[in-house]
Amino acid sequence: MLSGVSSAQKQVAPTAPAPTKAPIVPHQIQGVKATLQDTLMAGCETHACTSLLQSLGYDINEFQFADKYLDCHYVTEDPETGIKLGPDMNSGFAGTAYAGYGIYAPAMAKCMNRYLADVKSDKKAYVLEDYTLQRLCDEYIVNDIPVMIWATTNMTEPQEWEAWRVNYVDENAKYKEGEIFKWMLHEHCLVLCGYDQNDYYFSDSVVGDISHFEREISERRFEQLGRQAIVVK
Repeated sequence: MLSGVSSAQKQVAPTAPAPTKAPIVPHQIQGVKATLQDTLMAGCETHACTSLLQSLGYDINEFQFADKYLDCHYVTEDPETGIKLGPDMNSGFAGTAYAGYGIYAPAMAKCMNRYLADVKSDKKAYVLEDYTLQRLCDEYIVNDIPVMIWATTNMTEPQEWEAWRVNYVDENAKYKEGEIFKWMLHEHCLVLCGYDQNDYYFSDSVVGDISHFEREISERRFEQLGRQAIVVK
């Protein structure tokens, strides 16, 4: 100790204050609409897809897309064994948009790219993986680029409901033929189009309007459905 300096006189450097988060500035993409899913009973992905495409200036509706571009594979039942057979939903639509189960992002992007090629667009549909909704907002929504995402109807807890043995796969498959695919009850596809401090905003065909859902539950449902997303750029 230096002569004449007591321990009580030692100076302690002040602790720097913890950084504060910048407030979230609400943002909503203009021109992203929603149509009510009242005829295409299994067509939430088709409604979301055409909502996104229309917001980018493409002239196509949900019926045109469902009838011409969806790659559909029926879920059938073997009459001898009673075992259900159907596609890996990463490879094709299980059923049809009129009566079926659904389709996952890799297969839907493939269908969308078939349409974009037909209209000679310079844009393509891309599957985004391992994003959070917040990251999608930071990279796309703030730049007025809407994003298709998979979550659940009204952000209800999903449940494993039906299952079938896979009999159709393609290059996007995450299952092998003969493996069991489990379909999630309440699976729903929406278009992420905005946010504020508390909620994310979605074009939602269940209500035919823009729905607001709380951030934490939206992130959870998005994660439970595999953080599937599609952007067109």
